[in-house]
Amino acid sequence: MLKYLKLVKFSHTIFAMPFAIIGFFLAYENYKPSAWIFLFIVLCMIFARNAAMGFNRYLDSNIDKKNHRTANREVPSGIISGKNALIFVVINSILFILTTCLINNLVLLLSPIALFVILFYSYTKRFTSLCHFVLGIGLALAPIGAYLSVSSSFDWVPFVFSVIVLLWVSGFDIIYAMQDYDFDKKENLKSVPVFLGKKGSLILSSILHISTSILVIYVNFIADFHWIYWIGAIIYIVLLFYQHTLVKVNDLSKLNIAFFSTNGIGSLIYGAITVVSILI
Repeated sequence: MLKYLKLVKFSHTIFAMPFAIIGFFLAYENYKPSAWIFLFIVLCMIFARNAAMGFNRYLDSNIDKKNHRTANREVPSGIISGKNALIFVVINSILFILTTCLINNLVLLLSPIALFVILFYSYTKRFTSLCHFVLGIGLALAPIGAYLSVSSSFDWVPFVFSVIVLLWVSGFDIIYAMQDYDFDKKENLKSVPVFLGKKGSLILSSILHISTSILVIYVNFIADFHWIYWIGAIIYIVLLFYQHTLVKVNDLSKLNIAFFSTNGIGSLIYGAITVVSILI
């Protein structure tokens, strides 16, 4: 089991999970969902991410084998066979859809679309530099999906949170892709760093994160959360821009700190304080 958790980097679930929980609590006061719905949302998040990451590792195994940075991943190194990785994907995809059956009919109806988006991402770097934005869309389904799970209806506030996730994730994934610039260019793989270069990528990532920050501020004006929300928003925005001080065009030595630590910690703090501000 441990090797499969490593396969999907289970600890990285913290990136989008707080936003799914925000989506749940945005609908909580009006709809008073049971604890079971909360559990089903968490399970959907886990199953969907397992399927997406497992499929990415399966599909990219031959590419990963050529890349020194990724050659020791579970599938290219032989720790997990391609067949078993694919079985893992199928099982988690089925569990995801079955869990949506326990939520409501609308979420069940939309579940194949969500599954398609998160699996389709793995193909995109073969033909478009917009692959980072497809990943962003996949994770952006978390807050609106959780809100729909409770309310069975759309609303502007959870949609704004979804756009926040889209811009945030796309921005930091562009930074993360910079470390594979030479390899991707050699293998004719598509990415923003290959298309714009490293300097252009950092500029675009900064623009995306400035836009994220604007929406983080804007969402409180339309939702009118408790004043404590501003504490989480400020911490999140500061960490968002702190990562840009760690990564330079010619120095990617602190990229993992920028990618994992600042984004993971920022997401947890912002998510927790936002939920508190909703409930107060």
